[in-house]
Amino acid sequence: MSGRRSYGDPCGVARGLDVVGERWALLVIRDLLLGPKRFNDLLGGLPGVSPNVLSQRLRDLVDHGVVHRRDLGAPARVHLYELTAWGRELEPMLLHLGRWGSRAPQPPGDLGIDSLLLSVKAGFDPACAGTLRGTYELRIDDDAYLAEVTDDALTISRAASGHPDATLSTDIDTLRALSDGRCTITDAVRSGNLHLTGDQPAVQRLTGLLLASFSPSELDQDRPI
Repeated sequence: MSGRRSYGDPCGVARGLDVVGERWALLVIRDLLLGPKRFNDLLGGLPGVSPNVLSQRLRDLVDHGVVHRRDLGAPARVHLYELTAWGRELEPMLLHLGRWGSRAPQPPGDLGIDSLLLSVKAGFDPACAGTLRGTYELRIDDDAYLAEVTDDALTISRAASGHPDATLSTDIDTLRALSDGRCTITDAVRSGNLHLTGDQPAVQRLTGLLLASFSPSELDQDRPI
């Protein structure tokens, strides 16, 4: 802890805050939960953080062993930042903090794609996993994400699947509208802002996954066939 502020308290909570308690640190970790990112991608997803502050937070997290920096080498000459195994252990805590914090007043501004997809994870009920089991690709603007539901868990990562059971394609604004109940899946499909491909049972499982995580008011709406 040389050169850094410390609570100087042997309690595990205090020691944890010594590692991730600085401003922006937990949000950096949040934006790495779905997979590695480049510096500029992190910067773009954290409105309000300066490049200097982000650089310092990343250095601190790398030094503490929470984040790993990987050099892509020539010709890219950029670095990828990804969570270490120890860093990934923070996911359940962050999902729970997100559920807890959602009851606080919401400031102006739009949720980023990482926050939206993590809200799907936070709203996932393992008791429903058996009826939602499958592999799904989520294409949001130019990015692809893989959602996999197993017998008792949901994983989402920044990756494309060669053979998903069903695929959803949309834009970030439509996904935001779905998440806060301003639009239903049925209306988004009819407007052409959302496309679903796959056989009917798989599409229904995919929409069921989103419906279970987003606005409760949409739970009674017709699901697209």
